[in-house]
Amino acid sequence: MYKNTGSEGIKESNLIFKAQKSSRTTRGLIVGYDPGLTVGIAILNLNGELISLDSFKEIRRSEIISHIIGQGSTVLVATDVYPAPKTVRKIATTLNSKIWSPYKDMSVESKIEIVDSFTGMGNSLNMPQNAHERDALAAAVKTYKDHSKKFRQIEKRAEQLSMTADMIDEVKIQVINGKSISNSIREISQQTLETSFMGNLNHKTCGSSSSCHKIDALKLKNSENDPKTSIQNKSHEELTISRLKHKLNSQKHYINELKDKNQQLEDEIKYHKTEASKLQSKMDKLRNDYSKKILEKREFTSKISMIKRLQEKYLEEKALRLELEKQLDPNFGREKLREDAVSLKIINSFTREGIRESSIKMKISKGDVVLLKNSEGGGSNTAAILCELGVKAVITRDKISDPAENVFKNCMIPVIHDESIQIRKMADITYVVLEDLEMQIQRWMERTRKQQNNDDKDKLISMVDEYRAQRRRELDS
Repeated sequence: MYKNTGSEGIKESNLIFKAQKSSRTTRGLIVGYDPGLTVGIAILNLNGELISLDSFKEIRRSEIISHIIGQGSTVLVATDVYPAPKTVRKIATTLNSKIWSPYKDMSVESKIEIVDSFTGMGNSLNMPQNAHERDALAAAVKTYKDHSKKFRQIEKRAEQLSMTADMIDEVKIQVINGKSISNSIREISQQTLETSFMGNLNHKTCGSSSSCHKIDALKLKNSENDPKTSIQNKSHEELTISRLKHKLNSQKHYINELKDKNQQLEDEIKYHKTEASKLQSKMDKLRNDYSKKILEKREFTSKISMIKRLQEKYLEEKALRLELEKQLDPNFGREKLREDAVSLKIINSFTREGIRESSIKMKISKGDVVLLKNSEGGGSNTAAILCELGVKAVITRDKISDPAENVFKNCMIPVIHDESIQIRKMADITYVVLEDLEMQIQRWMERTRKQQNNDDKDKLISMVDEYRAQRRRELDS
C-alpha cells in the first residue's frame, strides 16, 4: 500500500527546515508521533485537517521541536502504542502538551483502515510514503476522532454565538486542558470583548512614549472642553467597569465551582479512605480465614490419609475372610435357587438327535419340564418320544406343528408359549416359578377340555345325521 521510495520517501535531518510552513501558525495542533531511528510526524489542526505529514531519518529532538513549533501550538501528542514511549513523553513535556494514547496497542489492520478512511475523504495533503508516516497519521486521526464529539458540541454552540475560528480553537484548547465548554466559551468571549474595547481606545500607535503622553494630554484637555467627548469617555468607563464587574462575578462563580469541586473531592477522599479501611479489615479477616482453612485442610488431608489406610486394611482383611470361607464351604457366595423354582431341561433342536443329546446331557426324566428352543422339523414322531419320556409340560419359543400338538393333546402334555410365562436365569440354571407354571398348565387343561367337548359334540351330531340319512335310504328302498 505504501510505496518504498528509499531516500526520497524519508527526509534527512539537514532538510528539516525545508519543510512546508503555512502562512500563519495554527492555534491548536494534534501531533501524531512515531519514534525510532526514522521518525514519523503527522500534524492535524483542531478541525481534523492535515497540516503536515513527514518522516525524518536520524533527526535530533531539537529539530523535531522546531518543525512542530513552526506549524503552530501543540495541545495533544498522539501515539499508536500503550503506554506512551519515553521519547513521546519527552516531546510532549517540551511542547507543554498532553499525551493521548490508545488503551491498547493499535493493530496494523486498524491503522491501515483508519488511514484509508481518512485519505479517502480527501483530507490528506499526500498519501503516507512509509509505515512511519502511516503510524503517525493513524495515531493523530484516532486522537482527533476520540475528541470529535466534544469538538462538534463546541462548534455548534460557537455557531450560535457567532464566534470566530480563532475563538473556537481557543475554546477547544481549554476544553482539552480540562475546562468545561460553558466556562471556556464564557471566558474566551469575555476576553475578546475586553480586547476589542481596549483596541478601540488605542487604535492608533504612538511613535514614542513622550508623544503619546502629549497626545493623551491633548485628548484630555479637549475632552474637558468638549462636553460630547466627556460624555463618550464616561460612557466608555462605565462600560469597562460593567464588563470588569461581570468578569469578577464570573471569576467568583468559577471559584465557587472550584470550592464545590474541592469539597466533592474531599468527600470522595473520605469515602475512599473509609472504603479502603473496610477493605483492609476484610483482607485481614480473609487472611485469617485463609490461614485457618490451610490448617484445617492440612488436618483434613491427614485424616483422609488415615481413613484410606484403614480402608485398605479393611479390604485386605475382608478378602482374606472371604477366601477362608470359600475354603470351608465350596458353595459359598453362590446365589441359591428359590424353593418354588422349577428347573427347565433345554432341547436345542426338536429332532430325534436333538432330543437324544439333551436327554443324555440334561438327564430328562418323567415329570420334567422341557424348553424347546427351536421346534422346526418336529412332528408326531418327535412329540411321541417326549410322551414316552413322560415330561410334565413343554415350553416352546415358536409354534410347533399341528401333528406334534395333537400328539401332546392326546398324551395330555400341556404346550405353553414362552410369552405366556416368565423364564428366569441364575448362573447356568434356567427355571420358572412353580406358581406360574401350574397356572399356565391349568389354563391349557381348561382350553383342551373345552375343545374336546366341542369335538365330541360335533362327532355325536355327525353320527346322528349319518344314522338318519341311512334310515331314509332304507325306508325309500
